Amino acid sequence: MNQAPPPPHGLPMDRDAGPFDPPRAITRLRGTSPVSPMTFPDGHQGWLVTGYSAARTLLADTRFSSRQDLGPLHIPYEIPGMPPVTEPSPQEPGLFISMDPPDHTRLRRMLTGAFTARRMKQLEEHIGDIVERRLEDMAQMTGEVDLVKEFALPVPVLVICEMLGVPFEHRDKFQADTTKFMEKDVVIEEKIAAYVSLTTFLGELVARKRAEPADDLLSDLAGRDDLGLDEVTGVAFLLLLAGYETTTNMLGLGTFALLEHPAQLAKLREHPELAPDAVEELLRYCSVADIFYRYATQDIELEGTTIPEGCTVVVSLLAANRDPERFENPDALDIRRTARGHLSFGHGVHQCLGQQLARIEMRAGFAGLLRRFPDLRLAVPADDVPLRTNMNIYGVHALPVTWTRTAP
Repeated sequence: MNQAPPPPHGLPMDRDAGPFDPPRAITRLRGTSPVSPMTFPDGHQGWLVTGYSAARTLLADTRFSSRQDLGPLHIPYEIPGMPPVTEPSPQEPGLFISMDPPDHTRLRRMLTGAFTARRMKQLEEHIGDIVERRLEDMAQMTGEVDLVKEFALPVPVLVICEMLGVPFEHRDKFQADTTKFMEKDVVIEEKIAAYVSLTTFLGELVARKRAEPADDLLSDLAGRDDLGLDEVTGVAFLLLLAGYETTTNMLGLGTFALLEHPAQLAKLREHPELAPDAVEELLRYCSVADIFYRYATQDIELEGTTIPEGCTVVVSLLAANRDPERFENPDALDIRRTARGHLSFGHGVHQCLGQQLARIEMRAGFAGLLRRFPDLRLAVPADDVPLRTNMNIYGVHALPVTWTRTAP
């Protein structure tokens, strides 16, 4: 009989099983205790959920709150300069990801029209054009090319900037602030400064949209009488951040995964009609937005374990998406797998609003890359690819690639 591993002290984050797999400690824990107690760095006695069934159940249960103003929401890793969390955090206007119904419902309902399947279908051709332009620019480059800088980052940034009405020429500014805000090891004062800088930029932009509206989502929101400028600014922050960070890292890490699995890469290249299934499998396999937090508003039983009121619960979506109880041979990348049902976009009322947009960008991105560069390959050893282990959204900082250039 396997002995259960001791409850972790802090969230295991060392990618010691490889660049695409959960930390070994989390995999071991899922096998014996998919709902496990965990001691947080500040001493809080909370919980870690790693099993698929438990994660899905928890995310659908609104008694596990997303609000940060109900009680202290503890962080499962050290943040330099961060004092122990003893009080709730104030609710930031517009950040509906950290709200519960009915406040969450009110704000989210205002955005659903912009992300309907019909609207996404209308955008599909334009997104394809953006992808082709970036591929054409890449094709003119010589030597080693960073796929993140030249493709995985600019494609989602261009798309979300156009949707929101954020000037693309300001991308260096908001990307720098976003990176600082999302980096785990940055001291708390610098995180706060980055957040203030980004929300100030967006607040000024929203005010201009109200005065001089254009044909974009922020203008639509800024023109509403039932939304304050601070709420629109919070929504803008959330949509901008979520609109490119996750897709950028899926394109980067997903390409890395395909290059490291040449049989799957060849299969996708030979059968481009598999692109939708391949995207779902890469979403499951990579799970770049891994860690979610919830606050127990009362004593709640989860898979036979009682989570006491006031506890912070951490959910690992990567571990859940690799659960052998849900997916056969889960640590294998298999683009023919039926991976729908994965939790990479979350579950329940907070399931990702922009998931169809992300799918369209990924389908166009992966298909375009394989078509345009038939022998795309890493330009450095796989061990030299810099991983985003220091960031809240996982991926690669850079992906140096090359391909065979044909003589003009």
